Amino acid sequence: MLTASGGAHPHRRRSAILRPLLLTEGQQSNNGWDHSHAMKNLDDVIEGIEGRLDEKDEVRELTIKSSRTIARLSGSAIQGMHRGQDVGSQLQETREEILKLRSLLNDHPDLYHTGIVENAMQEACEAFIVRAIVEAEELPSPKEIGVTDTAYLLGLGDVVGELRRFSLDYLRRGDMKLASAFLEKMERLLDALMRFDYPTALVALKRKQDVARSLIEKTRGEVAVAARSQELADKLDAVRGKL
Repeated sequence: MLTASGGAHPHRRRSAILRPLLLTEGQQSNNGWDHSHAMKNLDDVIEGIEGRLDEKDEVRELTIKSSRTIARLSGSAIQGMHRGQDVGSQLQETREEILKLRSLLNDHPDLYHTGIVENAMQEACEAFIVRAIVEAEELPSPKEIGVTDTAYLLGLGDVVGELRRFSLDYLRRGDMKLASAFLEKMERLLDALMRFDYPTALVALKRKQDVARSLIEKTRGEVAVAARSQELADKLDAVRGKL
């Protein structure tokens, strides 16, 4: 049937196009197309996908377990440092777990950038960096720890909070010199962090910078108050000594 313009009706054109696709297996259209082998490999394709996803799911479960181990060891090491303990063995165990996790993810790099892995790596960086500062050693590099630059920077941002704890501990003990020294280290870290002004999609550092700045302002005020109190106490002692 022709349309007013003389062409074939749209419905008939669609039928002609779709007819070869509707042939059953073993049938052929008038132009000789053979569909007998169509989709014969469907099971192979699906089984391949299923096998790869099964493997990835297994690796994902192992990744979660390893990441939790890294986070636990790192957190324990940081707490140990605040208690004055030697945490060398814990950090060595952490490093070994990081290497194990990296090896596990060699064939699944996409899992490395999942939240639980990145959070664990940040905590590991925090532990290694805090120990280096407390022991007055050179800071370990991202490569030495075995983490990405992003994880290192985010971990570095969290170090400021741990240094504040050290500063306040020394304030309570009346050691103004060490309290001020840790405050100075906090300020140096913030200066380093403020050099990075990249989009959040590249490295989500803005919040870490804001939190670090706030913690430093609070610590600076507390150290200043303690210093004035100490100065007043020293003057009172001097006056008493003259009486």
